Amino acid sequence: MSIEKLKLESNQELQQMITDNMSMVEKDLTLICNNVPINDRTTLDVLCHDGNGQLVIAQLSVNEDDLMLLYGIQSLDYVNKFKSFLKATYNKHKIDDKENPRLILIAPSFSDALRLAVESIKGIRIDLYEWEYLKLGDHKGLRLQPIFGWKQSEKLQMYEEKQAEKKREPKQKKKEQEPEPMPEPEPLTTEPEPQEEVLAFPPPSSEEPKEEEKTYTPKKEEPPKRKLKLF
Repeated sequence: MSIEKLKLESNQELQQMITDNMSMVEKDLTLICNNVPINDRTTLDVLCHDGNGQLVIAQLSVNEDDLMLLYGIQSLDYVNKFKSFLKATYNKHKIDDKENPRLILIAPSFSDALRLAVESIKGIRIDLYEWEYLKLGDHKGLRLQPIFGWKQSEKLQMYEEKQAEKKREPKQKKKEQEPEPMPEPEPLTTEPEPQEEVLAFPPPSSEEPKEEEKTYTPKKEEPPKRKLKLF
């Protein structure tokens, strides 16, 4: 019994198969919503979150299409702007609005130009999955195979950068809190005050002053005065 490859005609058919079983893409993926119009040309195909609460956008195509990368980045930017609103709206889901969302592209094949473009994009996690719709007897099923994943070295590098930033943050805060030292005031130069002239007196003599000798001179006795008698 041979395996037959079938073709899907519409994105809606592919989308229905994936949303019915999100675990075929990744384990612990939980569907939030799908078919969300972003602008006149772009529609967010599938929005979900992983076991850590990180938002995941899945952009789908039934043909090899380089434009799906552009549509996926537009959807990624849209979700990143409104992730806090999405967390409040879909409060039953465990959404981590502190983490940046990531992108998954699902198509039957990818051009070399798109693969090179994805490899050159830094700071955004983008995974590529090729799909096959197979028929074996009376059974049909969708098969997904990852052909490009985020390099482990890039994950480790971003983790180390985040850890380094966390270590630098408290040091920067401490530096901000420490007041700048005040400049030392320049010493004041004062002119010497004019000194008053002090007259120099001769030092007192150590000899005690001699008492003046007093000489006693007896008083001369005056002769008694005679009284005149009147007749």
